[in-house]
Amino acid sequence: MTIFGNERRLFLENETETEQLGGELARLARKAEEGLTVFLDGELGMGKTTLSRGVMRELGHEGAVKSPTYTLVEPYEHLEPPVYHFDFYRLGDAEELEYMGIRDYFASQSIRIIEWPERGKGVLPAPDLEIHLERQGQGRSVVMRAGSELGASLLNDIELIGPDL
Repeated sequence: MTIFGNERRLFLENETETEQLGGELARLARKAEEGLTVFLDGELGMGKTTLSRGVMRELGHEGAVKSPTYTLVEPYEHLEPPVYHFDFYRLGDAEELEYMGIRDYFASQSIRIIEWPERGKGVLPAPDLEIHLERQGQGRSVVMRAGSELGASLLNDIELIGPDL
């Protein structure tokens, strides 16, 4: 039996381990065969896009993965499941998300990765997983919190990359 709100903490030494964590999330999401919403939180340069790149690489994407700061969303519809990578850093008002048809992205069994989710507050649905990245020495401390049964299940099944904190 899983519990909502459960939490995992770990330390990632470098960019490679951050990408590996993204790959592990992708592997588990594919296995679950459900749509997954992940909120990524952390200051600039903490590895949000690096983690996102790990998701896309695990699902077979070979090209560049950059943060869609100006376009708000970068679709990776050729992947299985499809991935929508959002970056709301430059979002002026959460209501702008309604104009871009944000709800349509949540109507499928895709993976939705959202950087700067607090800027979409009031419009975005609750996440399955919230991941907070923070600088710790040369690496990153990571706190992952479940917001749904799916998120709790993923946290229970995840094979940790770095050591638990």
